[in-house]
Amino acid sequence: MLPEEIYCARQTREIDRVVIEQHGVPGITLMRRAGAAAFKRMMERSSRVAHLVVVCGPGNNGGDGYVVALCARQIGIRVTVLAVGGDNTGDAATADAATAAGDYHDHGGTTVSKVEDAGAVIASADLLVDALFGTGLSRAPQGAAAEVIARINRARAGASGGVPVVSLDMPSGLHSDTGFAFSPCVVADATVTFIGVKLGLLTGRGRSHAGEIIFEDLRIPAEARRAVPPAARIIQPPTLAKRAREMHKGDAGRVLVVGGERGMLGAVLLAGEAALRCGSGLVTLAGDAAHLDLAALHRPELMSADAARMAPEDVGALADVVVLGPGLGQSEWSERIFERFIHCDLPMVVDADGLNWLARARPRQRANRVLTPHPGEAARLLQSSPADIQADRPAAAAEIVARFGGICVLKGAGTLVAHSDGALWLCDRGNPGMASAGMGDVLSGIVASTIGQGMPAADAATAAVWLHASAADIAAAETGERSVLARDVIARLPPLIRRAESK
Repeated sequence: MLPEEIYCARQTREIDRVVIEQHGVPGITLMRRAGAAAFKRMMERSSRVAHLVVVCGPGNNGGDGYVVALCARQIGIRVTVLAVGGDNTGDAATADAATAAGDYHDHGGTTVSKVEDAGAVIASADLLVDALFGTGLSRAPQGAAAEVIARINRARAGASGGVPVVSLDMPSGLHSDTGFAFSPCVVADATVTFIGVKLGLLTGRGRSHAGEIIFEDLRIPAEARRAVPPAARIIQPPTLAKRAREMHKGDAGRVLVVGGERGMLGAVLLAGEAALRCGSGLVTLAGDAAHLDLAALHRPELMSADAARMAPEDVGALADVVVLGPGLGQSEWSERIFERFIHCDLPMVVDADGLNWLARARPRQRANRVLTPHPGEAARLLQSSPADIQADRPAAAAEIVARFGGICVLKGAGTLVAHSDGALWLCDRGNPGMASAGMGDVLSGIVASTIGQGMPAADAATAAVWLHASAADIAAAETGERSVLARDVIARLPPLIRRAESK
């Protein structure tokens, strides 16, 4: 279990400063705690280590590495420190890192600093510790550091399972605030992170580079952490209100799902069924009349209406919340339908082609709208590229809210929910099996259902993201990630909803 609060590098440095200056805990004490805690965690994972190789950089992250190396020497493990960019005893070293390196050398420890020797040293390890850069990296590793990172990754990917890698605080090459992976970037089996969990570990490429994330708070005073507001919070399991005994279907929320161009009926079906499964009392599909009658064969509880014949004033009689976009398409019919519904004053979830049309139309900001883009759709909304979005996902989510208002759910590994008040939430659940057709349609139906049942949009978005990702995790555990379908996620929602009600 990770703590709810997530921090950027600047914030963890501020917490560090508060601990040292206001609570009287010396920096070297924190460094020794970090190295000792990381070493203990490593031994819990790999008790049979004959040769430990610690790759140390010239800063405080390297100092943490020297503490790990000393801990290993003290219990008789063979240790080699590969010093990259200096051995932390020169003028450029921080005082705490120099002290840690001095402790290691005073106990007979030695270092290897020649890059040409790095390959043989790394290849001889039973366990590799990455203590190169930590949170301080803001550009791609270069020179000797880049070469060593490449060798670490080759050793990990080697024959017979390769050499396991543990990173200290951050995998070297991974941006601690954004989750952007520079090239090269260490791919770790586990990352032991200190004082605060870093945002970059949990979103973007961070999920695949960090491996298992292990948090060590280093026993710092709780007041020091409370003194610094977090950058984001991990979404917690939601609580859903129990239903009153006298409730009828009109009280349970009415959802209108607009989309379903010819050939894409499945999208509105998935969104509509997801809304039903989450407790919506009435769900109507508004789409192309040529095939809407088929919806009843799939799910007879769903109603249908010809979107082209609906007047804007008719929407309020059918719905409390609108989903605009699943299977909407890019045709002239699609554009007419989008224009017909986008100006509706009801709370609205915009997804899929609704977002693509929104990017072109750019209507006024709306506070009661939830946008649910994947990186490609986010790029169109911001007139940028998917690579730009992935390079700084938190900034992209915040910018979408600034331009369009409401709530932005930026989907992907480490889905982010950005609020108009500046709050940022992150989902630490979900799996690669969700990279399949219809997953976004299911999410939009869940979001709309929770809004329709009376939950504020900000809370509804976070609750829906958690339910969606958690249901997908259950499905993946049962079927394997490659076999997960969108309908499998809908089928796993009821026990999660029942658990949320029981809270």
